[in-house]
Amino acid sequence: MRIDAIVDDRTQRSGFCRLVLLSVLCFAIPAPASALPDAREVLALLDISPKQLAKLERGEIISQPALESGEKELAMDAALYLPVPLAKVFDYLRRAEVEAIDSDMLAHGEIPPDAGVEAFKGFAFAASQAEEVEGLLNAEPGERFNLSVEEIDSFKPLREKLADADDTTQAEAVSKRYQEILLHRWQAYRRGGLAGIAPYAHPAGVPPADPAAELRASADSDKALGRYYSGLKKVWLDYPSGLPASVIEQFFWLNRKVEDRPTAILGHRLVQFQADAAVIAIRHYYVGHSYNSINLVIGCLPHRDGTIIYYAQRTSTDQVAGMASGLKHSIGRERMKDQMVSRLENLRKVLK
Repeated sequence: MRIDAIVDDRTQRSGFCRLVLLSVLCFAIPAPASALPDAREVLALLDISPKQLAKLERGEIISQPALESGEKELAMDAALYLPVPLAKVFDYLRRAEVEAIDSDMLAHGEIPPDAGVEAFKGFAFAASQAEEVEGLLNAEPGERFNLSVEEIDSFKPLREKLADADDTTQAEAVSKRYQEILLHRWQAYRRGGLAGIAPYAHPAGVPPADPAAELRASADSDKALGRYYSGLKKVWLDYPSGLPASVIEQFFWLNRKVEDRPTAILGHRLVQFQADAAVIAIRHYYVGHSYNSINLVIGCLPHRDGTIIYYAQRTSTDQVAGMASGLKHSIGRERMKDQMVSRLENLRKVLK
């Protein structure tokens, strides 16, 4: 097993993620009490020391593990200060460039409200990717592909039909079928939210992976924030109902390299901007292989002449559970930290 494949992309004792979620809760929904104080006050409130703030102001990236909600979860927080106005930072991020700062991203695109299967044509297999194509034609419950029982069965008639076809014909047909699966996954999530997410089938005797339950657990991890700022939790858990009119939602697909394989990812993004705060909350509710789901939040607050950016990620994967789970988590968190820091460094480069 390669641990770098289990972290993405992608409640806790860490002040960073608490500040991110506080930002989301105060600006993605009406604040329950007073307006959010400035960044120094928030940092002090959440036990982030003046020493850590000084490191941020010197340009250092701070990262640390967060308290995880279960055996399958990897959680990390990171923070960066940029001497760039909040509006400029957010203008870059809101244009879907969150994905562009990921060095492993192969392609990405938005999914329009009236999307058909053509919206997913950016994720297609080439004739040279015969191993992936053959794997899908012969898919079985397990970890190689995240598919439901029904999705696995849908490849069987195609396998018989393409038995004597060349690599190009097989790749085109499998790509079309997989794009249809992505379309149906998106439609089911858009209609039913978490309840619309089909589990990933596992071999007989092994419980299926349940990304919906994992995303619920992730949203429910911080009991203190759930008690005092229940709005964000409610928005995530009750989607598609209860979305505030001030919040912009976006759907997107990704083709990301994971374990040196193309990986289809379906995501949902909530975007909110005001003069004194900005937030982007992201959920990967379908992932083609290697991990199950991601909750990711990027919060931005003005500070001095620039912006403090908080980046919190929770990745759920079966591959860190079971035997030697502690070691797997330790290695996985380190890989996740490296990826998160790399993305923040990429953001710093483009926003100089």
